[in-house]
Amino acid sequence: MAKILSTPRGLRRAMAWWPPYRCAGITVLHISEDWSSARVRLRLGRLNRNYFGTHFGGSLYSMSDPFWALLTLQRLGRDYIVWDKAGEIEYVTPGRGDVFAEFVLTDARVDELRAATAEGDKALPWFTSEVTAADGTVVARVRKQLYVRRKSADRQRR
Repeated sequence: MAKILSTPRGLRRAMAWWPPYRCAGITVLHISEDWSSARVRLRLGRLNRNYFGTHFGGSLYSMSDPFWALLTLQRLGRDYIVWDKAGEIEYVTPGRGDVFAEFVLTDARVDELRAATAEGDKALPWFTSEVTAADGTVVARVRKQLYVRRKSADRQRR
């Protein structure tokens, strides 16, 4: 199972059947082969509509939740610990149709994290993404904070 989830295609397939995403109408559209980007869609449907007929805020957050940690972990490699630490969402405009979120982890950001953790220190970086409607209108802004640390030599040997 771990082998399947270690490839972008395998993770995309697994997330298609993952109950929190399947039931909420969330689809992982793309994860790049080098783990530098991901794109996700949330369809508006009966099961994720709020009282006002727009996207439920929890679904908007959920579609953005794991991707910064997954991309960062895969880009840094097995010598690093990466956890979600904090998150916040700002609702900008009601989402009334399909909405999308894109995550791009640049080489410069990866280099910055490696430099910050080179001596064994932890890094607590923030990442920002936007949830947008098909026409580009911003529906929500999501911020995620990660905990990143290089594993100690003892842990790397295990």
